[in-house]
Amino acid sequence: MAREPRRDRGPREERDSEFVDKLVHINRVAKVVKGGRRFGFAALVIVGDQKGRVGFGHGKAREVPEAIRKATDTAKRNLIRVPLREGRTLHHDVFGRHGAGKVHLRAAPPGTGIIAGGPMRAVFDTLGMQDVVAKSLGSSNPYNMVRATFDALKHQDSPRSVAARRSLKVSTLQSRRREGGDEAVAE
Repeated sequence: MAREPRRDRGPREERDSEFVDKLVHINRVAKVVKGGRRFGFAALVIVGDQKGRVGFGHGKAREVPEAIRKATDTAKRNLIRVPLREGRTLHHDVFGRHGAGKVHLRAAPPGTGIIAGGPMRAVFDTLGMQDVVAKSLGSSNPYNMVRATFDALKHQDSPRSVAARRSLKVSTLQSRRREGGDEAVAE
């Protein structure tokens, strides 16, 4: 029983167009062989929908466009959802690390903008975050910085998710927090 080819290519194209991708880094590597050098390329790409979903991918190939395509496909498969306060900043300060790369991400008031360097800025742009202060410590390797940033973003919690874990309402959680923190919850 032969399958008929798909004719409805429209929605897939539409779904792909909702994502914004940023090329963070291209690395050229050389392999020395008998006839000379063979060059290959590795690309690091960040993909996001600017509404709270973001992913990164790494692709390697002999040609730059092919490496970028592979990295973009990998990034789309590895998307994570990050809860944003008011759709513009983090709910709380967070620390992330990967290897020797360490990052501190801090929530910021409206109008601050994205204060971050290099690869972290690309992550926040594609995520749709508008106000954040970030500091990178340790490694300046773009791969480690991106992975450390994603580690920090994975540890981001919204009040709604915390309330759901504790089987409480968000308003109850916030009122207990104002009263005195975890001591009031222990009663």
